[in-house]
Amino acid sequence: MRSADNAKKMETTAIAATALATALCLGGVAVVGNEAEGAFEPAQREGAALVKRYPLPNSDFPIALAVETAPAARLIHHSGLVPRPMNPAAPPGTRAHWGDTEAQTMSVLTRMQDSLQSMGLGMGDVIKLTVFLVGDPALDGKMDFAGMMRAYTKFFGTPEQPNLPARSALQVAGLVADGMWVEIEAVVAAAP
Repeated sequence: MRSADNAKKMETTAIAATALATALCLGGVAVVGNEAEGAFEPAQREGAALVKRYPLPNSDFPIALAVETAPAARLIHHSGLVPRPMNPAAPPGTRAHWGDTEAQTMSVLTRMQDSLQSMGLGMGDVIKLTVFLVGDPALDGKMDFAGMMRAYTKFFGTPEQPNLPARSALQVAGLVADGMWVEIEAVVAAAP
């Protein structure tokens, strides 16, 4: 009997260690335990997904400090999307062709919204965004964070869609095409 108990303890420890290692590799938070133990109360459920969002303390900046998902939630890692040309007739690689950072962000987030809708999901299901911005030559090569935010706030933190994702925004040297300044990838939580 004792060796069966030890085997069970070793299996439980291995499962917990694997969950923790996976969460740490993904930059997330491990939750080991049972939903019934109180990790998620019914009032914290958003739609069919089990999600808890932690607001930024003393801030109205439209991102979450952190987002926690219950073990039952299904996580979808959406590939990065880039903008469609604003004016395909304009010379490739130009601002006239792709638009500025705000226009490109609008294009990317509209594409993201359409993609999620095709999966039966919405922007409110997004729990994490990573935003890659290329420096704007008109801003001495610095990323246009304000331009990105003007488009971002039309999709997140609105009365119609108040769910805020955790988010990182960083400047990169370049994307797949000259003049393309915005790429955004997402992690989405959905019902099992």
